[in-house]
This record gives sequence, C-alpha cells and structure tokens, in this order.
Amino acid sequence: MSEITSEAASAAQPFHSGFVALVGRPNAGKSTLLNACVGEKVAITSPVAQTTRRRLRAVVNTPTSQLIIVDTPGLHKPKDTLGSELNRSALKELADVDVVAMLVDATKPVGTGDEWVGKHVAESAAKKILVLSKADIAKPEQVSAQLEAARNLAPFDDEIVVSATEGFNVEAFESLVARYLPEGPRWFPEDMTSDESDEMLVSEFIREKVLLHTRQEVPHAVGVLCDEIEFEKKLVRIRATIYVERESQKGIIVGKKGAMIKAIGTEARRDLEHLFMERVWLDLTVQVKRDWRRDQEEIRRFGYDSGE
Repeated sequence: MSEITSEAASAAQPFHSGFVALVGRPNAGKSTLLNACVGEKVAITSPVAQTTRRRLRAVVNTPTSQLIIVDTPGLHKPKDTLGSELNRSALKELADVDVVAMLVDATKPVGTGDEWVGKHVAESAAKKILVLSKADIAKPEQVSAQLEAARNLAPFDDEIVVSATEGFNVEAFESLVARYLPEGPRWFPEDMTSDESDEMLVSEFIREKVLLHTRQEVPHAVGVLCDEIEFEKKLVRIRATIYVERESQKGIIVGKKGAMIKAIGTEARRDLEHLFMERVWLDLTVQVKRDWRRDQEEIRRFGYDSGE
C-alpha cells in the first residue's frame, strides 16, 4: 500500500477561507492575539486605551485554510468625534465577516462594557467564538469564573482560553476559527501578512512608541503621519510628523533637550528596520493641531474614520 504524504492529505481536505473580526473592550488583547497568529508584529500594542485606531487585516495561512483576521478598535463609551468613529469602525466589521471572536480579559470581572459589546456581537449573523484572553496572568479560579460569566454575553457557537503572549492555544484558536469558515479560495497571496501600506505601518509603529513613553492625556491626543519614504540601496529614509493638540503636549514629547523624541525615534527605528529588513534613517518632527480629535476632516486625514 502506498504511503499517503501530508501534502496529499491536505489536498484531499476542503480548503476553508474567510474573515474573522476580533472585537472586545479596549486592552482585551486583540492586537496581541493577531500578532501571535501571524508570527510577527503587524499591529501595535500598549497598555493605553484606543491603541488600535484603524481596522487592520492580517493573513494567516495553513495547508487547509486562509484566515483573514481583522483587528478592530476597542469598543468603549466615546468622549469625542474620534471615539465615535472608532466605535463605528469596529461595529461595521460585525456585518462583514464570517466569524466574530469576542475577547474577554480573564483578569477583569465581566462588566457593563462587556455586556454592551456582547449585545452587538449577538446581533451579528456571523459565527461567534468566545475568547478568554490573558490566561497566563489569571488564576485558574478566575478563568473558570470568567468563562461562566462571559458565556451569558452572547449566544456563542464555541469558546477557547488563550494566552497570546505565551503562545498558549494560539494554533488551537486558528484551527477553531477555520472550522467555522466557509469553503473558498486563498483571497491573498501566501507571502502577504497584512493589507496595510508601508506609510500606515510606519505611522503606527511610531505612535506605539509615543504611547509607551507618555502618560495621562498625551497618548489620546497623538496622531502620526508618515510624510515620506525613500528606498535607497541598503537604506530606507523616512520622515514623519507627530501631531498633538496642545503646546504642553508637544513639550512632553520633545522632552528636555530633545531626550524624549530621541528615545521614541530610536525605538521606532529598531522596529522599522525589522519591518523593512534594511537600515532606517528616521526624521521626526512634532506639530500642534488643536482639537484635531473633534475635526472629522482631520480624523479622515489620519485614516481613523470608519469609511462611511
């Protein structure tokens, strides 16, 4: 009897492909899970709410499936026009995907915010998976209690406990999602990991470093635009502008004798060199654009609008 190879076995199985949206409260671990599934950094992360401001699609390929994972802004009570746009952007995805994965933080009691997210998840026609995140920092009794409470948030088709930072159940999550995807083709090339442009990735990687280095009101007031990218032989030249709403915020980002902006630039450059696999020359400037978070045109210019 001839031996059946793994390639032949894969070819004999139906191929599943489709879109899965990661939704949940801010800091539930959506971007961290997305990065873990892709196996490299494509989405920025930080402890600051509203870290994710744009819908980002990442592609995960297996021999029998292609998952297009959509990272969405954390759903929250908006305080300005930007917050309202982020909510609209996240909720819009619920109508356009095959699977909705609702992330619930295992370390924080299920509250009214989760209930509000669950209400919208319940209204989606997509398959629904409950994902209990951050299992590595939760006690076993917390995990059990959270699962029991979270099951009541929406009519879930399945559930899973994960730790994206430790890689626990990440592949199992991918397999679980694939099980609920329809049969279909590869929508994106196998070597593609994200649909983001180079300019947008540059802007987001820089903004992440601002979030990690600043506190209180400054992170929410920050927007970044990549002004120019030049690809030279063994060098990528990048110019970008960090925007804030107040002169005092500009002073914080620049720092004493430019120390803060230098630290932000140094760390951002490391990530960008990994992204482009080339040496990067990065020039950062800081400008004030008052109350840009309340200006629909400015929100659209930064790419944070819902597209409606």
